[in-house]
Amino acid sequence: MKKELNVLLLVVLMICLSSSMVWAAESTAESNAVAIDTIWTLMAAFLVFFMQAGFAMVESGFTRAKNAGNIIMKNLMDFSLGSLLYWACGFAFMYGAGNAFIGTDGFFLVGGFEHLGLDIPLAAYWIFQAVFAATAATIVSGAMAERTKYSGYIAYSVVITGVIYPIVGHWIWGGGWLSGMVDFAGSTVVHSVGGWAALAGAMVLGPRVGKYNEDGSINAMPGHNLLMASLGVFILWFGWFGFNPGSTVAGTDLSIASIAVTTNLSAAAGATLAMITSWWKYGKADVSMTLNGALAGLVGITAGTAAVNNVGAVLIGALSGILIVYAVEFIDHLHVDDPVGAVAVHGVCGAFGTLMVGFFAIDGGLLYGGGVDLLITQAQGVFATFIWTFTTAYVLFKAIDAVVGLRVTREEELEGLDQTEHGSVSYPDFVPLHWKSVEINKNE
Repeated sequence: MKKELNVLLLVVLMICLSSSMVWAAESTAESNAVAIDTIWTLMAAFLVFFMQAGFAMVESGFTRAKNAGNIIMKNLMDFSLGSLLYWACGFAFMYGAGNAFIGTDGFFLVGGFEHLGLDIPLAAYWIFQAVFAATAATIVSGAMAERTKYSGYIAYSVVITGVIYPIVGHWIWGGGWLSGMVDFAGSTVVHSVGGWAALAGAMVLGPRVGKYNEDGSINAMPGHNLLMASLGVFILWFGWFGFNPGSTVAGTDLSIASIAVTTNLSAAAGATLAMITSWWKYGKADVSMTLNGALAGLVGITAGTAAVNNVGAVLIGALSGILIVYAVEFIDHLHVDDPVGAVAVHGVCGAFGTLMVGFFAIDGGLLYGGGVDLLITQAQGVFATFIWTFTTAYVLFKAIDAVVGLRVTREEELEGLDQTEHGSVSYPDFVPLHWKSVEINKNE
């Protein structure tokens, strides 16, 4: 009897130990998954943050040397001020518990986010979203380059990051009234918001001195450094591998590999077709159009990068590359002066890419037997975002113009914003002492 009892106790002990080992293994696996997802999200956030450098290089390279420092300051402060505003209220408006229009809880990251059901720390999710908010804001910098008063631009940057962008984000990503729309990483939420705000800003500002003649003809104003602009595009392309695959916020989600592929294929197709289109139209393979073609492909695929296959990605990128050439020309012929093509790249191609999800999405796309329901949903989101963003941004820029002024004087513009707004010169070794008088006489 004693022997049988010992055997029974040994069996019970082994069962307990086995259960404990299984529980510990499951707990460790779950803990490892959370750690991997957190690290992935943070690394993706850091890649998107590096895109700020890409935007700074593109905008500086596509504009004149006398304004390079001003471009850098705007990009730096978009992120610096934007981080503070997005922490204080922007994230709450976007992801806090509230209603179908806006979040009303969670200011300063205090409470209000349990409904998100995050598997990663809230801090990791916040920093990933904060770099997206800064991206939307900094898109506008290039379209308003070379003639915007710095104080007026700062006022705009605070409002778009704190209010305008988060509300659109709440509609689509935060459980709002457009939550059925497919915009995986933000062709509309991020890029179209930035593009339509850029359109409003450029319209309120008016064109640069000497851009358009009285007869309506257009004068080219080449940027000072195509190498710098090219570096910026490569940085942005690199950062997009955080922008799109990172939007899974899960390194254990193996779809990040296919998302990286669709992202890359669309960018490559965009650059290729923009090159071919410009070559056919102008007789030369235009460098700036080709660079913007790569960005057009990246912006275009961002909405559907997880919803389309590789063929769909190539087609979206190719069409975006063709579209960008005509969109830049069309906007210029409307006498909306956009020195870097931000409205065309981010506004037009962002809207286009979002609509293309309605055609090319494997699940629900028109070309895959899904009918028109998804396409209608996508169009509704594109239209609502345009109306909200353009209207609020236009009113904002008009208000800024009335209160603090939005545009520098003619003399300040001709001298360059580096000197007049910041008291510095980006290229002092290449600026002659008589530069100001020469520029003014040349443009009179």
